[in-house]
Amino acid sequence: MSLDDRATTDHGVRPEEHFPESATERSAMLGALISASHFSTLEQLPERLNEEAARVGLTDITVYLVDLQQDLFTPLVPHPPPAGGTGLRHGEFRVEGTVAGRAFQHGEVLPAGPGDHDHWWVPLVDGTDRLGVMRITAPDADEAAQLDMRRLAALVALMIVSKRGLSDSYSRLVRRRRMDVATEMEWRLMPSRTFATDSLMISALMEPAYQVSGDVYDYAFDGRIAQLSLFDAMGHDTAAGVTANLALSTARNARREGSDLASTAAAVEEVLVEQFSGDRFVTGILAELDVTTGELDWLNCGHPHLVVVRGRSPVHLDGPTAPPIGAGLGHPDTLCHKQLEPGDRLLLYTDGVTEARNPEGEEFGLQRFIDFLLRHQADELPVPETLRRLIRHHLAYHKGQLRDDATVVLAEWHGAAGLPEEETKDKVGIPDMPETQPAEE
Repeated sequence: MSLDDRATTDHGVRPEEHFPESATERSAMLGALISASHFSTLEQLPERLNEEAARVGLTDITVYLVDLQQDLFTPLVPHPPPAGGTGLRHGEFRVEGTVAGRAFQHGEVLPAGPGDHDHWWVPLVDGTDRLGVMRITAPDADEAAQLDMRRLAALVALMIVSKRGLSDSYSRLVRRRRMDVATEMEWRLMPSRTFATDSLMISALMEPAYQVSGDVYDYAFDGRIAQLSLFDAMGHDTAAGVTANLALSTARNARREGSDLASTAAAVEEVLVEQFSGDRFVTGILAELDVTTGELDWLNCGHPHLVVVRGRSPVHLDGPTAPPIGAGLGHPDTLCHKQLEPGDRLLLYTDGVTEARNPEGEEFGLQRFIDFLLRHQADELPVPETLRRLIRHHLAYHKGQLRDDATVVLAEWHGAAGLPEEETKDKVGIPDMPETQPAEE
């Protein structure tokens, strides 16, 4: 049954009054939603969304945002209370073990249950960054209706991202606990957790999400060169957060001014020494990957060595290690180099991943870290989902209590030719969206 052929909607409206007769009606719905968004707040989005989507037979829509640790879904409602307290808030439910969670994890549109084809879960993805899911009522939705849902979800995701920076409601909704000042600064500074093109995919995660002290990551991509950086500031206080923020901002500024890796490291060294007189420093990795050739260059400044996962085997990228940046011990001038192969996964991580100990005093260890990635590689899960499960496993190993920041950045190079579009979507977990509307019966 197509959108135009249904007998009635949930509100008893005849299809000729409520459902579109052509692609023009669908375009009008999306256009009206875009127009309404210009002067709308994030808090007004659910109401405007339901008003316009009803024009194509998509009703009773609820937007659910995933929390910062990607454990829970919470409905987008206006004026939520500040984070804190215990237990689930009204309308919240968990990612694990739910149909909505599977839609989120795999990037698929799914019916709400085996016998329920009236209600649907649709993932919300901005580019490649997973935001949550939408629950949509669309009785007996056919292929055309499901495409409408995907397109609507893509637009809603863009709208959420455009509005969330000015909405305290968003921050309150995606937080489960109070966040310290250092972490507030760092989440505001860092780029989104996932980015992808046909030739390159980058995904990152950081814990503890509410009490990070000195870990920050950054990346940028101009279509040819991918810039990757990861810093770990000394200490576990607000001063560590300030140091990490200053290091990342200085590196970003130097990079945008055209500095190479060595000059960027020198700029960070100069700023930190000037500010802290050698009393505060960061360890770090600064790297460049040419996606047209697979050539990787990097500087290691007192940081754990890079690792490449190649097929089913790790390749440890040892090389010269310079002193930490900001300690006043000089800056690095020796580049390391490695030729990557298509399919290689480059891992940048902080020592909070490998050196953290559980209550029994056992380290998580680099080998356990790599083994986890290798095991889940065979599951063919989207890369962001693999990292989400890695962090969950890491937290469980430490009984939920981390004594140091744990940050992972994974960059997968697909080769100069890149991957077919559908394979790239599968790797990231993006809902399939054909360019043409299926013919209606």
